[in-house]
Amino acid sequence: MADFLNETPSTNDSKRCERAFLVGVQSPDMEPGEAAELLAELQELVENLHIGVVGQEIVTLRKATPATLVGSGKAEELIRAAKALDSDLIVFDDRLSPAQQRNWEELSGIAVIDREEVILDIFADRAHTREAVLQVALARMQYSLPRLTRAWTHLSRQRGRGGGMGGEGETQLEQDRRLVNDRITRLKRELVDVRKQRGVQRHKRQRVPVPTASIVGYTNAGKSSLLNTLTGAHVLAEDKLFATLDPTTRQLLLRGNQKLLVTDTVGFIRRLPHGLVEAFKATLEETIVADFLIHVLDVTNPNVEKHHATTMGVLAELGAADKTIVTVFNKIDIARPEDLRRARQLSPDALFLSAHTKQGLEQLESRLVELIADTFDTSTLIVPHNRYDVIARLHTLGHIQAQEHQEDGIHIRGRFPPAQSGFFAPFVVRK
Repeated sequence: MADFLNETPSTNDSKRCERAFLVGVQSPDMEPGEAAELLAELQELVENLHIGVVGQEIVTLRKATPATLVGSGKAEELIRAAKALDSDLIVFDDRLSPAQQRNWEELSGIAVIDREEVILDIFADRAHTREAVLQVALARMQYSLPRLTRAWTHLSRQRGRGGGMGGEGETQLEQDRRLVNDRITRLKRELVDVRKQRGVQRHKRQRVPVPTASIVGYTNAGKSSLLNTLTGAHVLAEDKLFATLDPTTRQLLLRGNQKLLVTDTVGFIRRLPHGLVEAFKATLEETIVADFLIHVLDVTNPNVEKHHATTMGVLAELGAADKTIVTVFNKIDIARPEDLRRARQLSPDALFLSAHTKQGLEQLESRLVELIADTFDTSTLIVPHNRYDVIARLHTLGHIQAQEHQEDGIHIRGRFPPAQSGFFAPFVVRK
């Protein structure tokens, strides 16, 4: 938990927030009902921090107010509602500027945060590898820098002779800003070193001609479960948002002894803080260097269309939207007929499976074999008539495009994995 969730804004006493009042904002540019969907998601995010949600309200906003976002009258009404429920935390499902956040805390006398701060806290709680920890720390520092005054509202501030602000509080703020800026510089430097190490590891991996795929998708769609089912791995797979943040790569053995390296990446979410997208680019760059992507969607989720759009938007921001993408709808074992119909309309070429029951897994593996074959060079082979064992093996190994019986043998044109070249090379006549 971040320190700012363990302090009230007006004292220096440590107190953990336990009762949250949520505020959703339905703005004119949003679809009807979208604020309610996002608020339900925010509730799950807050509960992931082990903070109880005691109440919530959606505000219909015609025009944002610079001071408090929702206007002074509505702000007082929300504060009364939160205090009536004995809330010690107000959480906005919209981004609050540093000034708005400070104004809310001065008006209410309790802690006030926004969706971005909640997500940052979850990421900080779930990061494990050195790279993920550094990335989260950098994002939190960059978020906190313009909000440092919140930590020093209990210090004295007096007007100086020159008309400016002076005193103990301002001096402490200046020192604190320098400390945070120095920390940001150090974190960026450390991240450069970690990324260099990852680059070396990736370069070594790419020396071996093994194709790669990255599993992407909205958080809680079942990406880690799919990786576990495909590869027999034991990656953490829990029914909660952002259950795992660190990328995990496992080897999948496909038909014909074809190997594929599959990486599970951090899940995406609507209104994912831009700072986190930037901070996590080193982790998410696995999606950029992968040969193709496996986009997993929860077919039972009523917001699956928006989840699809969110993931595609993040991929576009990462420069990976033009990659070959296999769209997979997961959880068909608990899907309703209307869920399946909606999914087929959204993506007619998608595959349908259950990572839990393994239903439909063979179709995905076959699609992966086809995609890998498309990355191979086309070879022409002549196999003696008496070597049907070779022909049978070639059908298993790769993708046969044409086969013709002639006097000198069986002419075969197809794509075969370089890793198996030792087997089929003696029969190759042209690439």
